[in-house]
Amino acid sequence: MAAVLELEGLELQCSCCLQFFEEPVRLPGCDHSFCRGCILLYCAGRPRARCPLCRSLFEPQQLRPNRELAALLSFIPRELKEELDAQEEPGAHGAAACNGLSSAGRGHGEKEYTSQIKSQIIKDFCCMKEYVERQERNTLMFIEQQQKAAQQKIEETIHQLTDIKAQTRDLCEGQKHEGSPLTINKITLDEKLNVVKSAVEDLKRKLEILLLENYAQHLPPVHPPDSDQEPSVSSSPPESAAESPEPAISSQFSQWAEDVTFDPTRVHERLALTAQNRRVMVSSHLASYQPSPKRFCISQVMCSQRFSTGCHYWEVITKDSDGWAVGVAHEMIGKRDKLGRTEHSWCVEWLGPKKQLSAWHKNQETLLHKDKPLKVGIFLELQKKTVSFYSIADKEMLLHTFEISTSDPLYPAFWLYTLERNGSLTISQPNRR
Repeated sequence: MAAVLELEGLELQCSCCLQFFEEPVRLPGCDHSFCRGCILLYCAGRPRARCPLCRSLFEPQQLRPNRELAALLSFIPRELKEELDAQEEPGAHGAAACNGLSSAGRGHGEKEYTSQIKSQIIKDFCCMKEYVERQERNTLMFIEQQQKAAQQKIEETIHQLTDIKAQTRDLCEGQKHEGSPLTINKITLDEKLNVVKSAVEDLKRKLEILLLENYAQHLPPVHPPDSDQEPSVSSSPPESAAESPEPAISSQFSQWAEDVTFDPTRVHERLALTAQNRRVMVSSHLASYQPSPKRFCISQVMCSQRFSTGCHYWEVITKDSDGWAVGVAHEMIGKRDKLGRTEHSWCVEWLGPKKQLSAWHKNQETLLHKDKPLKVGIFLELQKKTVSFYSIADKEMLLHTFEISTSDPLYPAFWLYTLERNGSLTISQPNRR
């Protein structure tokens, strides 16, 4: 009986059905908990509803499982639950009946909700698969047609050359110097195939962004078999074998490599974090982050880790963004302060529309006159008060070095060009020597 009294002081019953929680879920705004079936029946298909207890607005798709409460309920013996239920006043059960939220109704609501979700997911993936398969058939048909057309032109050219060679060998030698029609036709075919390949890669990138935005947070994470390997395609930047491979050189700074991750409390709401917070990408809708007074109001993000002494090194894959900035910044950088435009932030920036690489500090630009780096390495040497940026390709090439004029801790910081274009930055583990 003492155990019964002790449990009576806890909120183990749903405020709607006045029974023990069944599959408890938490509302996003006020954190009040209800049975999933009860709150879904309460919403009755509305896109937005108010909490039955505090009247806070919420959206049904934002419900989050209350695993702590579910774990606590799992330890209560069935006999004890029945004993507590028997002590409930008749009026309580009457209230439950008035709301139409009996256990049978709740179970029916849960099954109906689960069935609707499954049907919608199956429908969405079927549409995507049909679209991809249709594009695959059309693309392969186009390539086959172009190959046949090119082969026909080559055969015609060979026939013409055979006739010409029979008339005079000198003419054949002259045509070799002028450029063989075989080579010209091959170049034309290669150009067409390159256009098709680029279109397929663009479709692959858009599909991956779509899947990451709509399903990545709801599906169980996929862990790679080897922790030293790069993330799988579901969490890594869009890339195919035909694209430029990531540089595989060993960094001279790998002994100071740091495992840095993006901070969910210091990222703009239109930037989505994936791959265990090691990838940031522009999203078409607002992400469901917790409220934070430090959140940026521009397309910017900082890492959780800070450095005040020693040497530190990290690398960022930049090839998947048309405009970006990577650097370091003081913790107190303003929510609207762009990287490199303040006294306590330093960065290297690439603007795709201008095809321009620059170094920025205190709103002063230094043109670097170099091509776009596919990967950037940042080496922070706090004893010497310097931060250096390297382009990681077949070899490490120094882009720029800043002298740091602060003794405060510094954070890795990043900026993405415009929220209207898709783009991403990925933190990469350096290859160790």
